[in-house]
Amino acid sequence: MRLRHIPGSEEQIAESPYVIQAPEEKKTHWAEVFGNRNPIYIEVGMGKGKFLMELAQKNPDINYVGIERYSTVLLKAIQKQERLKLPNLCFLREDAQRLADVFGTGEVWKIYLNFSDPWPKDRHAKRRLTSPRFMAVYDRILKSDGLVEFKTDNQDLFEYSLQSVSEAGWNVEWHTFDLHHSEYGEENVMTEYEAKFSAQGKPICKLAASRKVSASKN
Repeated sequence: MRLRHIPGSEEQIAESPYVIQAPEEKKTHWAEVFGNRNPIYIEVGMGKGKFLMELAQKNPDINYVGIERYSTVLLKAIQKQERLKLPNLCFLREDAQRLADVFGTGEVWKIYLNFSDPWPKDRHAKRRLTSPRFMAVYDRILKSDGLVEFKTDNQDLFEYSLQSVSEAGWNVEWHTFDLHHSEYGEENVMTEYEAKFSAQGKPICKLAASRKVSASKN
């Protein structure tokens, strides 16, 4: 999908107090950004921010960082945050490949991947956010007992993810092909895309993954 460029969006993002500038300088110092040592949860590809904003309102003792690479989309989230002014939420305009340059080892407690680009062509598989390439990045920043949670309406991408996550050396703690009609959907918070797809009757798939513990650590 081609996004329409909004003139001046880059300047507004650069001036926003809700967007962390030069985030690599905050690596291992995120407690200073939020002014506390509460757990940090991040969403990679947050879109317009509905999901994280609802979580931030419900969980004031958790710090949330929304990561979005597209200026036009990020600007929409900034505009919402300007109204809400949630103290436990900030944004990054950043590429997921650089997350280990932004967060230190074990600095992130949970990673959300919601309705990521499926990159349907095989030659683009390495660009999928659940590919072994990206799982290796998450491994560098996630707390030892942290989780990666992934939601999608694309069953082909979900099937791929179940396999790729395991091949990358992670455990799939649980998964479902129909989140909203499963035990895992009881406290689910919906994204913009999720609300749209659910209204169309599309089932939502979800998995939660953790690192495998080697025998030597048991």
